[in-house]
Amino acid sequence: MSSRAPFALEIQAFEAGSPPPHALSIDLGDRSYPIHIGQLDWLGCLAEAQLGGRLAVVISNPVVAPLYSSRLISALRTRFAAVELHVAPDGEVAKEWSSLQAILGKLADLGADRDVVLFALGGGVIGDLTGFAAAIYMRGVCFVQVPTTLLAQVDSSVGGKTGINLPQGKNLVGAFHQPQAVWADLDVLGTLPAREYSAGLAEVIKYGPVADPAFFAWLERNMDALMARDHTALMTAVRRACEIKAAVVAADEREGGVRAILNFGHTFGHALEAGLGYGALLHGEAVALGMLMATELSVRALGLDSQLLQRLKSLLERAQLPVRAPYLDPERFLQLMRGDKKAAAGSIRYVLIPVLGQACLQVAPDALALEAIASHSASVTK
Repeated sequence: MSSRAPFALEIQAFEAGSPPPHALSIDLGDRSYPIHIGQLDWLGCLAEAQLGGRLAVVISNPVVAPLYSSRLISALRTRFAAVELHVAPDGEVAKEWSSLQAILGKLADLGADRDVVLFALGGGVIGDLTGFAAAIYMRGVCFVQVPTTLLAQVDSSVGGKTGINLPQGKNLVGAFHQPQAVWADLDVLGTLPAREYSAGLAEVIKYGPVADPAFFAWLERNMDALMARDHTALMTAVRRACEIKAAVVAADEREGGVRAILNFGHTFGHALEAGLGYGALLHGEAVALGMLMATELSVRALGLDSQLLQRLKSLLERAQLPVRAPYLDPERFLQLMRGDKKAAAGSIRYVLIPVLGQACLQVAPDALALEAIASHSASVTK
């Protein structure tokens, strides 16, 4: 079994207070950008970012656009000569060639040039789709992430990963393309359906096992407040998640090393999404199940204390996330994981946890992986 020492990650100590908004940035040299968190004035954010020009295009979906597009468009009209809205399909099915082509075609029809700015108003799907369109239209234009789901605010909006899915796997086509800014308004989470909110908590929880035991313990103490959408608790959780992700991305923008820890649970989770059909599980639900399987594999392959597995399972249950996956044929499961972007020469590399707060990228025997899958999956087909 090949292995690698745990990745070293330097992040500031966790402080469980109520930090002010507008205080985060991601340090990438001339590609650095601010991450605004809190109760935001989008007009103020726009002025601070010094964004303006001939054309802005807001990309959203049929669920989010009726709720928030008018507010954003009103702010943009103070700085842009023209503002257009494009509504993409809702859900994971939107991350496909036809949706991407529709955005690119709209930009071309509008006569958009390299000065256009795209605004991704929605969850992770809209952010990934808009970011990829921005990365390839005229070989790269500016975009701003305006995440409206908890999952997008704590994960997908930060770091510049963009892309679409293929039938063979998730996010297999894409590009690294950093936004100009991230505007995470916590107030918009009030309209998020309960299932979507819980799915976002999975991406919050993942930061504890791989990077921050103190944050993991804080989540255990404060999960009830988070489930009640308490503003102070949310501010702490979203800020800490963004702090950790910003530190990881600044150290490894293009995922050549330490950034792999952010894929904890995703190798299993992406296989579940592809194998069950996109939309059967929300991304965060698949990640929750994947984290359990990866932790189980860490117990079996690395000797991780099994108590952490029980703590994680309990925390996921309190967040109203699934802890038993629908049945997926084991050989199909392995086949899909071999197509994962972290795989090398046909070997599946997993993000595993040798101890709480550390992570490594490691190959493990298929037999152990299948045991981990079976431990957290339904035993019969439906």
